[in-house]
Amino acid sequence: MDNNTNNYLADFPALNQRVNDERLAYLDNAATVQRPRQVIQALVNFYDQDNANVHRGVHTLAERATKDYEEARKKVQKFINASSANEIIFTKGCTDGLNLVAATYGEQNIQPGDEIVISIMEHHSNLIPWQQLAKEKGATLKYIELTPDGELDLADAKKKITDKTKIVAVTHTSNVLGTVTPLKELATIAHQHGAVIVGDGAQAVPHMPVDVQDLDVDFYAFSGHKMMSPMGIGVLYGKENLLRAIPPYQYGGEMINDVHRDESTWADIPFKFEAGTQNIAGAVGLGAAIDYLNGVGMDRIVQKEQELVNYVLPKLIAIPDVEVYGPQSPAKHTGVIAFNIKGLHPHDVATALDMDGVAVRAGHHCAQPLMEDLGVTATARASFYFYNTKEDADQLINAIKETKEFFNIGTI
Repeated sequence: MDNNTNNYLADFPALNQRVNDERLAYLDNAATVQRPRQVIQALVNFYDQDNANVHRGVHTLAERATKDYEEARKKVQKFINASSANEIIFTKGCTDGLNLVAATYGEQNIQPGDEIVISIMEHHSNLIPWQQLAKEKGATLKYIELTPDGELDLADAKKKITDKTKIVAVTHTSNVLGTVTPLKELATIAHQHGAVIVGDGAQAVPHMPVDVQDLDVDFYAFSGHKMMSPMGIGVLYGKENLLRAIPPYQYGGEMINDVHRDESTWADIPFKFEAGTQNIAGAVGLGAAIDYLNGVGMDRIVQKEQELVNYVLPKLIAIPDVEVYGPQSPAKHTGVIAFNIKGLHPHDVATALDMDGVAVRAGHHCAQPLMEDLGVTATARASFYFYNTKEDADQLINAIKETKEFFNIGTI
């Protein structure tokens, strides 16, 4: 596969269209990314040739489907460098994986008076499960604060994580501020106090190399649709000894060993956590997406996105009456850039940009405590992926300037 962005664009049908009679500049990648033809074709091939349930049949289609499904699991294992395919659980998405940990390990291990530590920048998926668990168990939920430039305050983390802490749950990369958290250092601190650490990798795995063994995280969840797979598939990684020790998340077919009138026993991991018919086609599509990402090269993706941030962030910051949230230095910023135009609601900004063909997100981005911390109710958010171009960035900057002019912002 060629490392030229223009050649990548040919693989993405959705990017090659016009909206509102303008070329599409798709900059909503933090919400979901587009799919290449190779992933779409993998889904078509599965449904055309191999559509069957897995682990249940001995006929040819069932065996082929099972092989496809388990090969996808092995691809995930290698992609994040888990020590065993048994540590890879297929879920509905990152939210599902985080809820799984809270409902199993959390229910089993949190007692009254214990502490759960998260950061103020967490997505609701990595906040509400712990908030509700703490309420249910009589535990204390504590928040790691941010530095003035929007990075996780490691000094505050060292104060907040104590011997009472049982779980530390932190995003690997913020979906609002574009910051990368020191997850490896947090894991060390958590383990020094006897706590486990849970990583939310939804915004990290598609954009940078992730090595769960090097990070030494105990659990790590991410979604497939943010890394070009079909929607409805995700992954939870867990250390094998922890997965074996916790109870199932759901009950039904496939997750059992033996069932009798009065008792049942559970299958081994990872199947203990995959009750019922899973999103088999989604897993196949996830495997195809990993193949595509490996073809591009994760180091190349990091380089490409950094080039785009280096190009667009200073231009955005330089526009009068535009406030950019998070680090102002491109070197400390991922391709997620949240901003507001003075005097305009973010929804109006997003609607105006859409008229110029620029797709961005507007709202609280499922991070309302962070919005409160920033002193706003919502922001606009442009988010880049490796297939984006400087032309997309220029289209964003020009559209913002035109929006300001249309609404007479800064002209009075």
